[in-house]
Amino acid sequence: MLDLFAGPGGWSHALHVLGVRDVGLEWDEWACKTRARAGQFTIRTDVAMYPVWPLVGRTNGFIASPPCQAWSMAGKRLGLLDQPLVHQAVADLAAGRDTRAKLLTACKDPRSLLAAEPMRYLHALHSAGDPEWIAMEEVPDVLPLWRQYAVILRGWGLSVWTGILNAADYGVPQTRRRAILLASRTRTAEPPPPTHAQTAEPESLFGPGRERWVSMAEALGWGATDRPTPTVCAGGGPGGGPEPFPSGARKTLTDARDRGTWKPPALGSRSGRSSRRTRSGRLRPPDSDTLVCTCGQHRWSWSLRSSNQANATVRGVNEPAGTLFFGHRANECMWVAERHSLEAEEESAAPESIRITATEAGILQTFPADYPWAGNKGQQFSQIGNAVPPLLAAHLLAPYLSKTLTRSEFTLAA
Repeated sequence: MLDLFAGPGGWSHALHVLGVRDVGLEWDEWACKTRARAGQFTIRTDVAMYPVWPLVGRTNGFIASPPCQAWSMAGKRLGLLDQPLVHQAVADLAAGRDTRAKLLTACKDPRSLLAAEPMRYLHALHSAGDPEWIAMEEVPDVLPLWRQYAVILRGWGLSVWTGILNAADYGVPQTRRRAILLASRTRTAEPPPPTHAQTAEPESLFGPGRERWVSMAEALGWGATDRPTPTVCAGGGPGGGPEPFPSGARKTLTDARDRGTWKPPALGSRSGRSSRRTRSGRLRPPDSDTLVCTCGQHRWSWSLRSSNQANATVRGVNEPAGTLFFGHRANECMWVAERHSLEAEEESAAPESIRITATEAGILQTFPADYPWAGNKGQQFSQIGNAVPPLLAAHLLAPYLSKTLTRSEFTLAA
């Protein structure tokens, strides 16, 4: 199983859950270190420079998720301007002509041409009848390119499906839409049947039914109700005071969040003190007694805001997250609280916005809570934002590996 642009292991973790292993090609130092910590096979290399001949006749499965920064709505999207050049590179590589160097000089973003790299490998592998199956993933704007790949692959005798899938339809607590290409030499290529929907669908004569989309609260273990109301107030005891975070409690809460040790209380609970874990793993209250929650006078509903821009996606914890992207915006993805006072005339300030932690972001991508991310916060967030959600990857790959994916095999926050 060959995984181009393997990143921190989204596809690899899915394969591990399904009981098989892959070899990932990846250039980023910290993604490679994460993969090493996770026990994944990795060759640190530039995918555009790596020779294909050692892989010919030895590759059964082929996975590729080229870097999306040139195409993503989170960036300048120069890949859209370079798209004709990328299409030309794919056509040339499919015919055995390597014009990458010439075309690269005309690209406005040098990363754009990386989306053509899978064809260099596929052309060489096809000479030996490889691979048996192919799975590729990118941002939605790359779908026209996947359709070009599909025409070529069908000409080589493969069955191919391309389209846009929403990760939330497969149990990922995130409405992440991606362009997918699936191809096979041995079976009809088609997307896996969705397991979830925005509104739960009962079983019927036409299908097994679908569960409701998984919310952030459910994935993170914060509890979930129709109207979540995590409450965080401050003061010396139940009832708190008019100011939610007096006496430096704002900094205490923010520091706890940055350490990854604080989370909103279980919805509906009467105690929401910041907590830490002992060596035995049990929760214990903090040394300071400054954070006290009450459900009596103030209620707060927590949401995740994707960035500090005016058009940022904001989702309540009882919904899936929007598409997680980080990079230079790692510190802009914040938990924000909206006040719901039980007395209309009562006024108080809302809790300070709090940065999402790498652990939380990883869980919302369906990585295990203890996934061994390497690097500093920025490096970890970059890996997480660029990764394929492992749960989505597992659904995509299971049919081509003759596997059946069950919920017990893939726990969101294991």
